Amino acid sequence: MNVFSLVQKAKSSGFYLWLLNLAFERMVPFNRPHGFRIAEIGDYHLITYLPYKTKNLNHLKGLHACALATLTEITGGFILVTRLDPKKYRIILKKLEVDYIYQGKTDAMAEFKISEEWLQNKVIRPLETAESVEVVTEINIKDTKGNQLTAGKAHWQVKDWSKVKTKA
Repeated sequence: MNVFSLVQKAKSSGFYLWLLNLAFERMVPFNRPHGFRIAEIGDYHLITYLPYKTKNLNHLKGLHACALATLTEITGGFILVTRLDPKKYRIILKKLEVDYIYQGKTDAMAEFKISEEWLQNKVIRPLETAESVEVVTEINIKDTKGNQLTAGKAHWQVKDWSKVKTKA
């Protein structure tokens, strides 16, 4: 089964969402110990989950800044990768900014929403005349009590593969 088919099925099936999370762990093994999960996925939105567990804690027993930053990256990037054909577009994280607002002492959730209009206005149409575009995904992470833990921005460079210049 290909990943895009799995993503489509995961939008309406708990079983396929579980399979997507299993595939997600295998695709990004570096993040496996953190236990990041996709809690909900739709055509234009994603909710991700970060468990409050030892591997995700700092020395003060709060959620570690790097785990929260990675959740910011994953949440914005996953939607871009699933909405833009990776065979046509190269998507690279250019910059990551995170403002830490409140110390997380419970599980955390991140959410990102876009629309087809957002995608057309920020990526597709600009790439008709530009070599690349930079899009910013703004992700807020909250704990299970509703406290806002972070305000993050992931800056992504999107470029048509035909315009990518690499040395052989």
